[in-house]
Amino acid sequence: MVEFNQQLLVNSLKAEYKHQDLPFSLHIFNTLSSTNQTLWQLIDQGEKPGSVVIATQQTAGRGQWGREWQSDKGGLYLSMAIAPNLAATSSYQLTLASAWGITAQLRKFRIPVGIKWPNDLVLDGRKLGGILTETKVNQGQITQAIIGVGINWANQVPETGINLQLWQNSQNCQMFDHLEILTSQVLIGIKSGIECLQTEGINILLSHYLDVLTNMGDQVYVNNFLGKVVGVTQEGNLRLKMTTDDAKATLTPEISVQPGTISLGYRQTSVS
Repeated sequence: MVEFNQQLLVNSLKAEYKHQDLPFSLHIFNTLSSTNQTLWQLIDQGEKPGSVVIATQQTAGRGQWGREWQSDKGGLYLSMAIAPNLAATSSYQLTLASAWGITAQLRKFRIPVGIKWPNDLVLDGRKLGGILTETKVNQGQITQAIIGVGINWANQVPETGINLQLWQNSQNCQMFDHLEILTSQVLIGIKSGIECLQTEGINILLSHYLDVLTNMGDQVYVNNFLGKVVGVTQEGNLRLKMTTDDAKATLTPEISVQPGTISLGYRQTSVS
């Protein structure tokens, strides 16, 4: 296994930020239990926003709602510290912003990534990566947050997954030659997504997010009632317009469901 090339990552970031100081403090490890966990420890030791932990392998990677995140060698596993000025009730906006920022950045390289609500990056209808946001709250405000990202690069993936290296081979086109180049673009994407949220506000960010949401128009059942996905709320809940059998009803009722309460699953949208 080739070691992670920190200088290649730094050079790629310098190409983006040119004459500016890099906005990241990089900490690179071979094997960790969890990049999020290690970054929290570094923050406790005085590390500041912009600190990044990268591992070539995680032994106890975590996904949303406590699920295990398979983190074999060959994938991208990183966490970034940020200091958002957000109410605790708006914490999911950080996930929406990060997901959109990464998606938009990869699309600049003609990789047609989309978002599966709420936090999965998808390519050809299969899971390319995911995001886990963790926060610390004081008096109703988020004082510290970590954005954790896992993306399949050259690692083994389940049937519902896809890795970027194999996808590039199927396209006969190398958008990214190295894991380190992908890493730089993911960091740039997270930063741009969070900046959009902080400078443009949630409404603008949400409109960008919905533009790349693959679930728009999907039909899902909630308590045996059929609904159609029509959007996402500012809190990150899925908006569903429900069907009704009541011929006298003048309005179709709309509900919102919280992340983790329903699963939208994966569907193959194209064949490579």
